[in-house]
Amino acid sequence: MSTLGRVRAEADAGWRSFVRRRTAVFFTFFFPVILIVIFGALVRTDPTGGGLFAEPAAYYVPGYLATVVLFTPLSRMGSEVARHREGNRFEKLATTPLSRREWLLAQTVVNAVIISIASLLILVLVLALTGAEIVFSAMLVPYVLVGVICFCGIGAMLGSYTDSRDGAVAASNTIALPLLFLSDTFVTLEQLPGWFEPLVNLSPLTYFARGVRAATYPDAGTPAVAGVDPTIANLGILTVLAVVAFALGARSIPRTD
Repeated sequence: MSTLGRVRAEADAGWRSFVRRRTAVFFTFFFPVILIVIFGALVRTDPTGGGLFAEPAAYYVPGYLATVVLFTPLSRMGSEVARHREGNRFEKLATTPLSRREWLLAQTVVNAVIISIASLLILVLVLALTGAEIVFSAMLVPYVLVGVICFCGIGAMLGSYTDSRDGAVAASNTIALPLLFLSDTFVTLEQLPGWFEPLVNLSPLTYFARGVRAATYPDAGTPAVAGVDPTIANLGILTVLAVVAFALGARSIPRTD
């Protein structure tokens, strides 16, 4: 069987495993919906005032998309790797031609499909509940896909180095929650201390948020990076981070051969 065939077979098995777990399906799509309802429909933005949501509704679209691009890969990949470790499944995989890199790629494909569906649902809800006026850009597709690759790699590392499945989920939530609000998503740089800005630039989610915002809400005035259009520049940085994260994630998966 070719590499493509092995990845396709593993991805098919991963997808069927996901849809059989109804609780996982429910909360994958339920969490971002609740976030949009609370922040977008109940709290609402106040462009003429101050506080957390002082920008127009379109400004926060990257933050809503980040809920699934960040949380879903970290928690699903972390728990999946930990589950395979606890069940000695990597030992069984070692008896097949499937490599660690191919296994991670197959799981990433499954996550990309799930998150693409969830992202479409989020966009529909944001437009319906918040009245955000955004530009529908084709650049959303590569941003979502590259973001999924990046955080699947990080999730694989969490699942490999934590001591249990519960530990992987706890670690993913501990990392994801601060990143969600401190990566130029819901909290603007002006609302943070000046010394914290370099730390914001260390987060891969920052480049996802800035790039998506530049593509969907040009009026936000996202600055160019080294004279390059911010939509292209941030995608380039995110791509480099994704390649590194995926490589490290594949390398961290237990070697049993």
